[in-house]
Amino acid sequence: MATTASIPKNDFRDEKYSKLESHFIGLDKNDVYAYSKALLSRAEFKPIFDPWVESVKTPFSGITTDGTKIEGVYKLEENRAPTDEMVAAANLVLEVLTPEERARVTGDLDAEHWRKWSNPEFIFFNDCGLRLDHGVKKETIDVILGLLRASLSQKGYEKVQAGLVTNEFLGDLINLPKILNRWSYFFMLHGTPSTTEPWGFTWHGHHVCVNVFVVGKQMVIGPCFIGAEPNVIDEGPHKGTFLLQEEEVTGLQLMQSLTPEQAKIAVLYPEMDGELLPKWRYNPADQRHLAGAYQDNRQIPYEGINCSELNDTQQALLWTVIESFQNILPEEPRKQRMAEVRAYLAETFFCWIGRYGDDDPFYYRIQSPVILLEFDHHSGLALDSERKPVKHHIHTIQRLPNGNDYGREVIRLFRESR
Repeated sequence: MATTASIPKNDFRDEKYSKLESHFIGLDKNDVYAYSKALLSRAEFKPIFDPWVESVKTPFSGITTDGTKIEGVYKLEENRAPTDEMVAAANLVLEVLTPEERARVTGDLDAEHWRKWSNPEFIFFNDCGLRLDHGVKKETIDVILGLLRASLSQKGYEKVQAGLVTNEFLGDLINLPKILNRWSYFFMLHGTPSTTEPWGFTWHGHHVCVNVFVVGKQMVIGPCFIGAEPNVIDEGPHKGTFLLQEEEVTGLQLMQSLTPEQAKIAVLYPEMDGELLPKWRYNPADQRHLAGAYQDNRQIPYEGINCSELNDTQQALLWTVIESFQNILPEEPRKQRMAEVRAYLAETFFCWIGRYGDDDPFYYRIQSPVILLEFDHHSGLALDSERKPVKHHIHTIQRLPNGNDYGREVIRLFRESR
């Protein structure tokens, strides 16, 4: 697990999370299906989630800056992905599943169910695959975790595990263990596990959404959403576990390294409050995120400072920030990925929302033709903070713009090469 010798100062215990009860009057806390159906029937959610449902009806094209896909930024080339180990682990999963579970798990590679991941715990919104906390044996879950372990770096696997136990910690903290727990996630295979043909899998649910695809020895991980509320466990068997500290600290270091002139360009808005941001720039669910779930075809223009204008020290910090997101990849795919990102320095932009003192909540984005990273200090939701951004609730997202989310561009290139 991701641990530290001492727990960083955190304010989530100061939040009035007992007030959460008022949000759940009349909801069944012991049945996630009934809970989700009742919650999503509320009128206030329709303007947020109806567009998400509609978005899947539009064929996938990928995130762009202006609606025009940049061609040729991705290549069909091996990155020494651990495909053999992944195939062996996936076949073991298929062996241990019951016939009913196998029917839920397997899906066609080209059906668009791979786009139906999301962060909220609303089960009807992402009921796609096998729900692990609904009668799935612990032994079967362990085998599925074996596929995750085979596909990610050790650090990436530990990050995912930290997300799962933090979700369990939150469920216990707010008395919603049937809704938020370590196994309240969906798992699904896309295509047939193969060392030569394209296939992949998704693991998604509250605060942990990982999409993994391989073509031969080439691997793509993305979109990848990791979040936490709170981002530290301060009691119990996983005390000392925390999430996303590296992404937080290095991002802040990069921003604090900017000169006043550079900061004027990088900072889009000095305040995080959604009421002070343009309406297009803030969503009650995603808040400052632009590239979250169901945003597969969104146009996201470059904003902020061009990173080619940073000095050598600042650029070193930039690569450190990017690497903190990419460390979910195994070593060789990560090296190739970083080389791919470095090649587009002249078209890489860094932007910021909020102030940048040590204790300030903030948002940042790093974006180029081949990468889009977002970090956001969200408002407290489960742990009530009167809708103000807080340091203990973090969302991160990474995307592969111009068509390579879900490995779709390398899959297309592979098929064209046959």
